[in-house]
Amino acid sequence: MLDAICSFLDGFLSIKDVEDYPNALNGLQLENDGHVSRIGAAVDASEAVIEMAAADQVDLLFVHHGLFWGGLTRLAGPQFRKLKRTISSNIAIYSAHLPLDLHPQIGNNMLLARSLELGQPEPFFMVKGLNLGYAISAEIERDELLSRLKTVLGRELWVCPGGPQQVRRLGIVTGGAGSQVEKAAAEGVDTFITGEGPHHTFSLAEELGINLIYGGHYATERFGVRALAELTATKFGIPWTFLDHPSGL
Repeated sequence: MLDAICSFLDGFLSIKDVEDYPNALNGLQLENDGHVSRIGAAVDASEAVIEMAAADQVDLLFVHHGLFWGGLTRLAGPQFRKLKRTISSNIAIYSAHLPLDLHPQIGNNMLLARSLELGQPEPFFMVKGLNLGYAISAEIERDELLSRLKTVLGRELWVCPGGPQQVRRLGIVTGGAGSQVEKAAAEGVDTFITGEGPHHTFSLAEELGINLIYGGHYATERFGVRALAELTATKFGIPWTFLDHPSGL
């Protein structure tokens, strides 16, 4: 069952075609004995999430940020404990970072864009030949947009109101794209929504004349893994669960 699921996911997400960060290691990161009876979905392959998965008898865990996000390290301390717990609990881990962010059906960016109910999302934010995000042309008051986004994400927002009160074109790149405010503005948006970014982007957004909205790295990247788990569970007739462990960031 594990081989069949991974084969399906590799093709559906175009795992081999999407260039990503070296530590992303998209695809199957850790196998189990091949048996899959319950799927778990989580944003991060953290020790806390793995404990939740083991307690919930998950044997296939989908994550956005995988086991090796921090890079090459000694298998000691937390890293050893995570691997030991995962292997002893027969949990396989499948990770999808950029392939899940940019997917046109179940990607983080597309699902967040659609949830705002503002119109048809268009490809946006090209990097190395790939459009990582989506933009929407719409007429909406900034306060109304903020209200919708707050409801969708279920949390408070950080906002730099450096752009127009009447939003006409907004861009979405989930996660940590705040350092790319200048690129977003250059692509013609007056409002940029992402998860988080550095301190200097407040002044930069004001100077560029755009609204900058941080909805939280974690909160903006819950969409994809849940949609992926639901899709896979339906296709293979396996129950699934979302393992929610928010960072607050």
